[in-house]
Amino acid sequence: MANALEKASEPPGASADDVRRAAEQQRAARERQIQTLNLQRANILSQRTSNRGRRAALEAALQQVEAQIQALG
Repeated sequence: MANALEKASEPPGASADDVRRAAEQQRAARERQIQTLNLQRANILSQRTSNRGRRAALEAALQQVEAQIQALG
């Protein structure tokens, strides 16, 4: 059944190599997004501040980044 759905989403005239290449590009783009979000997360965690407002902003940014990572992973 999954094959029928996959074939239905293929553009007409697409070869198996084209479909595989497109899937690989999507996977690579997703991995780059996750890597970027992990770098942002590490940057947020490395920052130190005693300012309450700044700390609250960093906590909010960290929650947002972690939610995006979970949505992708």
